[in-house]
Amino acid sequence: MRLYLAVPVVLVALLIAASGVAAITRGWVVPTYRRPVGRLRLFGWGQLVVAFALCAQAFFLLVLSTGTSATRPWGSLTASLLLPAGLVMMAVSRGGGGRRSGSAVT
Repeated sequence: MRLYLAVPVVLVALLIAASGVAAITRGWVVPTYRRPVGRLRLFGWGQLVVAFALCAQAFFLLVLSTGTSATRPWGSLTASLLLPAGLVMMAVSRGGGGRRSGSAVT
C-alpha cells in the first residue's frame, strides 16, 4: 500500500467533488470557469464523475496492489474509462446554456 501516493490523490478528488457539489446545489463555480461554463449542473456532475474516477484509481491501483485480486484490473479499467467520461461531460457543459442575466440580446 503506497499511502504517499493515495492520500494526495484522494485529497484532490475531495476538492473536485466539493466543487462539483457546489456547482450542482448552489450554482457556484470556481471563478476561472464562471464565464465559459453554460450548464452548471452538467459541469458539477462531470466533476463528481472525475472525483469518483480518481478515488477508484487510487483504490484499485494503489491500495489493492498487494495480493492477487481478480477485481483489480477490471476496477482500474472502469475507473480509467470514467475519467475521460467526466472530462467530456465538463467539456460539453462549456457550450451555451441559455442567456445569463446581464447579457445583451442581439
